[in-house]
Amino acid sequence: MARRHIRISRDRHGLAVLVDPDKFDPEAAGRLALAVDRYRPSWLFVGGSFTTKEAVADTITALQTRFDLPVILFPGDYAQLVPHADAVLFLTLLSGRNPEYLAGQQVKAAPLIARWNIPVLPTAYLLVESGNLTTVRYVTQTLPIPRDKPELAVATALAARYMGMQYVYLEAGSGASLPVPLEMVEAVSRSSGLPVIVGGGIKPERIEDYYRAGAHVVVIGTHFETSGI
Repeated sequence: MARRHIRISRDRHGLAVLVDPDKFDPEAAGRLALAVDRYRPSWLFVGGSFTTKEAVADTITALQTRFDLPVILFPGDYAQLVPHADAVLFLTLLSGRNPEYLAGQQVKAAPLIARWNIPVLPTAYLLVESGNLTTVRYVTQTLPIPRDKPELAVATALAARYMGMQYVYLEAGSGASLPVPLEMVEAVSRSSGLPVIVGGGIKPERIEDYYRAGAHVVVIGTHFETSGI
């Protein structure tokens, strides 16, 4: 199957629906179809903190068969990489200081990506304080950026730009109690010069608020896992 064209830029904004392979079953596929029909996302992201390569591969195949949308890997570990994704978010957890997620996972992933010729989206991944202990924070053992310190997010995003990364992802975490503050999105979008991806705890009724604040991609997952609307 030919890969679908990926285009994420500062010239447009759009919705990405995050699909967790461990929760993707026929019932979840039906809810996802409702969400796609209603909200018209531009991308499907696939990934989870503890999922297996086999589950990722099966989910991507099912999504590519059913939906005419780019399916982008959002891996929690290099072992989740599969060859038939349309692209992969090549993440660097720049808000943390754990070397495994600053360079270790990336070095392990690189030969597989090269072998399979998967298009990469070099992305600075910034965890933001969300009011609860999220899975990604627990797994990576890193501190998030405080919600009331947008200047720290700006400095980190600028560092990402100067290091050659092409995107910045502000992440509150799956099922976050508090989503990324709009003020932080606005500051990072205005100052970094990079397309901004925002996810974690965002409800569909807030999508337009995040677009207006400067988000180029809004990611919603947990809401659509329990409801297609």
